[in-house]
Amino acid sequence: MASKMRIVVLSILFMLLLSTEGQANHHSPGPAAQPAHPPSPTPQPIKSPLYGTTQGSLQPQECPGRCASRCSKTAYKKPCMFFCQKCCSKCLCVPPGTYGNKEFCPCYDNWKTKRGGPKCP
Repeated sequence: MASKMRIVVLSILFMLLLSTEGQANHHSPGPAAQPAHPPSPTPQPIKSPLYGTTQGSLQPQECPGRCASRCSKTAYKKPCMFFCQKCCSKCLCVPPGTYGNKEFCPCYDNWKTKRGGPKCP
């Protein structure tokens, strides 16, 4: 009889223990336990000083912004933007500044027209 009573008591204690652990797992943390900054939906690449200026370092969606900066001082914005974005989508880089500096992105620098001139602004 004592052993049956011991089994019943141990079973009840075990069920209580399981129910309190289940409640602890479903308990939402208070405001102090939440992180200061919510996690971003996609991980962002670590941006070095040469980010975007070396071949393959840009994402395709970043090309329009980089090309707008590259073509900001030209009088021929429309063709500059067209060719810059074409080059950026192929090379995934845009040289820094508004002119020159093409050595940072060899693909951008080496792409030539049929006549041998530079294709990328």
